[in-house]
Amino acid sequence: MYPNDGFRELERQECLRLMAKVPVGRIVYTRRALPAVLPVNFSLDHDGAVLLCTSATSELVRAIDGAVVAFETDDVDADRHSGWSVVVTGTATVVTDPAEYERMARTGPVSWAPAPQEVFVRIEPELVTGRELVGGRTLYGVDLTV
Repeated sequence: MYPNDGFRELERQECLRLMAKVPVGRIVYTRRALPAVLPVNFSLDHDGAVLLCTSATSELVRAIDGAVVAFETDDVDADRHSGWSVVVTGTATVVTDPAEYERMARTGPVSWAPAPQEVFVRIEPELVTGRELVGGRTLYGVDLTV
């Protein structure tokens, strides 16, 4: 990024703090050799891992278990031309440990589309990147507030 491009890179901890403020993100994965994006509700675990709760028999679980995925969250104010975006990249795994499953059942996310056989999925935060668009700044000399 150029010094005056209107964006500010976010540090890892700031990215995780911002992610914790929003209830929905987008999981980016491969489905039938093509990119797929699905909005899902989530929560963050104590170590910054992204937690999802979904149906054990869903196409999503079959596609992401053991795969490297990306998870994106954002918050944008179109009127002020400002906002932020965070992407977590890491391996997604279905939680199989009974103690871990019980802990997540108590403290983890609740699916907005409940299913009879729910599972929790962890996305390890191997790479966390983010940027903030600062409203009212210029982009290569163009006034964004006009």
